[in-house]
Amino acid sequence: MAYYFLYPEKDTTIYSHPNRRDLNTGIVETLSLDSEKGINDSLYYPSRILLQFKDSELKEVLRDKVSGNFSASLNLYATEFSKNLPITQTVELYPLSESWNNGSQRYNNHPNFNGVVSNGCSWLYKDNGTDKTPWGTLTTGVTGSFSGSLIPSGGLWYTGSGFETTQSIGITNNFDLNFNVTDQIKKFSSSLFLSQTYPDGIPNNGFILLKENDVYNNTSDQGSLKYFSVDTHTIFSPALTIKWDDSSYVTSSGTTALNSGKIQISINNNRGEYKQTEEKTFRISSRKQYPTRTFTTSSNYLNVNYLTANSYYSIEDYTSKEVIIPFDTSYTKLSADSEGMFFKLNMQGLQPERYYRILIRHDNNDGIQIYDDNYYFKVTR
Repeated sequence: MAYYFLYPEKDTTIYSHPNRRDLNTGIVETLSLDSEKGINDSLYYPSRILLQFKDSELKEVLRDKVSGNFSASLNLYATEFSKNLPITQTVELYPLSESWNNGSQRYNNHPNFNGVVSNGCSWLYKDNGTDKTPWGTLTTGVTGSFSGSLIPSGGLWYTGSGFETTQSIGITNNFDLNFNVTDQIKKFSSSLFLSQTYPDGIPNNGFILLKENDVYNNTSDQGSLKYFSVDTHTIFSPALTIKWDDSSYVTSSGTTALNSGKIQISINNNRGEYKQTEEKTFRISSRKQYPTRTFTTSSNYLNVNYLTANSYYSIEDYTSKEVIIPFDTSYTKLSADSEGMFFKLNMQGLQPERYYRILIRHDNNDGIQIYDDNYYFKVTR
């Protein structure tokens, strides 16, 4: 259970292109960091990504589940449509300083195209619709786009120590984003748990993502990066991953870990199907594949055996083989008690109506051993 996934309650893209400054794309299946060429000029106009996670879900995991220190990362998964990128590209992430309305429009629902009145946020407005509330003004510790320019909108965000996170990507890499947002989540949580304004905390208005060279009226094409949104019908929704170490390793007296030789692993209490609301403790049995013959009145197969303290679990999507939870030497350690080895897994963060595979890693005197014996389960709604 040391990996816990949260998915955005809302996400969208806002566009600075002259034809799309009041466009809302709140339910589009992709998010875009674009560089769009103007129609009647030779300039390129950027877009930005906004996303936010629920206060109630952040509270639940940070208050009721996390024990001790935690790490938080924000992951976005690239589509195959990213193109025209420079050799290297840096993407910046900041916490937004203002609330915003996600809206329920698509890319082609533009008022200039078909008479549909746009609702939700856009480059110019944080709510749009009938209110059309502009993004706010700059204050100490808060910045925005193109200060002093003719188009000073595009969101406002906090700056300073602990607010900015960046990631550099190259054309030879995949374009997935993995931001360490531990500091930002800690600042959110400071406000979440106190009724009054907390001096070191900020309200959770979500995040804004933009390119490092995000400049209005850019004269060069900075390429297009596209990511799956929460409205995707795939397993690649953006996700906030909270990680902590919940392992403990306490073996029965007089026992030693299986440090070498061929070992047989089994998961005996796998029911095969679990609700999203469940937390499951998977029990792992282990024994030497070829135990030494001894004269005894009981079976060697009934003995409690242990893997080493450097043993881990991983979860894969059964169909796509996409790694959902990697072998993580800090956060997916197996635990041990008087009954043997185990790990806890919260099904809440796994996509429903899909099958998942369990893999076990055992580091011992023979090196790193990976066990994939086709143990799988399904998560249902």
